Amino acid sequence: MVKKKIVVVIGTRPDTIKMAPIILELKKHEDCFDVVTIATAQHRQMLDQVLEVFRITPSFDLDIMAPRQTLASITAKIIAGLDEIFITEKPDMVLVQGDTTTTCIGSLAAFYNKIPVGHIEAGLRTSDKANPFPEEINRRITGCITDLHFAPTQTAKMALLKENVDPKTIFVTGNTVIDALDYTVNQHHSFSEPVLNSIAERGGKIILVTMHRRENWGQPMIGACNAIKRLANKYPLIDFIFPVHLNPIVRDVVFPILSDLPNVTLIEPVDYLDFVNLMSKSYLILTDSGGVQEEGPRFGIPVLVLRSVTERPDAVDYGTAKLVGLDEEKIFSTAVQLIDHKIEYERMANATNPYGDGLSAQRTIKILKNFFGFSDEVVEEFIPQ
Repeated sequence: MVKKKIVVVIGTRPDTIKMAPIILELKKHEDCFDVVTIATAQHRQMLDQVLEVFRITPSFDLDIMAPRQTLASITAKIIAGLDEIFITEKPDMVLVQGDTTTTCIGSLAAFYNKIPVGHIEAGLRTSDKANPFPEEINRRITGCITDLHFAPTQTAKMALLKENVDPKTIFVTGNTVIDALDYTVNQHHSFSEPVLNSIAERGGKIILVTMHRRENWGQPMIGACNAIKRLANKYPLIDFIFPVHLNPIVRDVVFPILSDLPNVTLIEPVDYLDFVNLMSKSYLILTDSGGVQEEGPRFGIPVLVLRSVTERPDAVDYGTAKLVGLDEEKIFSTAVQLIDHKIEYERMANATNPYGDGLSAQRTIKILKNFFGFSDEVVEEFIPQ
């Protein structure tokens, strides 16, 4: 049979992390597929870090990032750039990941060119179009266009079925973020930030904090920071590490509240390798990140989700995460409960990881081979063990 051309579209650090195992696995099947990688560079520096880690060189780079870019300007540049490439390359399928603007517009550009779309990490929903913003609408639009839905969990599959998606087009593969962690986490990792090496060498408890979401800007983030300040004062022997997002709106809240505490280390955003290895050494994670909700359970680390709603309810259902919102008292009291009560902590730490087994990319490529007629292998769905 004639090889099929698969275009993989990436644009940000999170979607590239989760696409990297797909790209690497596709390249192992060059008898079936030609792989073309397009980077929109919606996020430039953070994207480049991940490409370097996985040794991926994009076939095309739109390099759209500009200061103070709006969602509308990002959209316009992506759709024009991708349309030109799709017309020239004539791919047999376009793969997009998750819920970024790159994902949404990548699927739309493929649709305009009558190219089938495969959506990695399909089916995540909060049913609140403003939360998270703009991701909820990005993934809903992508879902309407998608031909093959690669759902990470049964929960995601059920969300798609409720939207009347053809069940024959939905495949539960697990989440490729777990594949990526297996590739990048090293017990003997040396951090690029000296302060992280010093903290890791002490061998004490580490609480990792991340916050950046638009819907948490302002008063909600102030409440979370006040809770972290109270925790740091209550537990002076615990190290709190907070890589602070570069957005001034975030920094103007975080630094005035937390910068003078001796056991709180505020650092610049770290690269992917440092971050996942730091995460693997943590005792507890407080985050509003979507990806971290999936990554933490891989290491048996309880996660407190600093959001009012999550499109990743599996971690909450399985007991590896708690949805605590942005209320100062709730964040503080929930963290104290985990730190002071070993049984409660161990219950979360030992809960089943619902997100993957490191074989998600392999399942995905087997499904693509079946779709294009290269194989008729039965592909078992991912089931948490």
